[in-house]
Amino acid sequence: MRLTRLALLPLLSLAGLLAIPAASADDTELLQVVHGFLHEEASALGDELVIELHPPSARLPACESPQPFLTRPGEAPLGRVSVGVRCGSDGRQVRYLQAEVGVMGEYPVLGAPLSPGETVRRDQLIMHSGNLAELPNRTLLDVDEIVGQMATRALAPGQPLQAHQFRSLPLVERNQRVVVEARGTAFRVLREGQALEPGGLGDRIRVRFDSREVVTAEVAGEGVLVVDF
Repeated sequence: MRLTRLALLPLLSLAGLLAIPAASADDTELLQVVHGFLHEEASALGDELVIELHPPSARLPACESPQPFLTRPGEAPLGRVSVGVRCGSDGRQVRYLQAEVGVMGEYPVLGAPLSPGETVRRDQLIMHSGNLAELPNRTLLDVDEIVGQMATRALAPGQPLQAHQFRSLPLVERNQRVVVEARGTAFRVLREGQALEPGGLGDRIRVRFDSREVVTAEVAGEGVLVVDF
């Protein structure tokens, strides 16, 4: 069952202090619309949402036909979020509200210390529960993003794991002889060359052929790179 909390206490306290019932009712309706919008936008992030809205700081006329939108479209509404609201049938009046969106969910951590250069195994990871909005930036939430990665530094157990703490295992070593596959809509050509730098899966590295020609290709497997035309 999904649980959601709409925090309206700051609004109610402010309205009581200033004794403006009409404004309180207008703001309450506006906040409820914005809350529903954020709930819909964040519902895919977790099973339990905690949404706290901050009422407008100034006394403003009622917002007719409110149409909320995210000021940073494409980003997950997590943590501190700015929400724009177009008012009126023409949407020319725009207001901005601040909100805090929390998502209670699980994230993987290490069950034991990990040394630099050591590869993460699935049995080394355990799941912790908490507010995902309070985790550091670029925290890895998917176990499959971590398993098989190499630690770039010593990592302590129980801490959120971040992308910069890992790198992919090198599938190509510097000076290794590799096969480069050149692909197009109607052709496929294989050439042998020498890697000028190491690379993991998906990395783009330079390769030199016997003709001294140098190209940049993407690592697709162990000793295999591809160039698309």
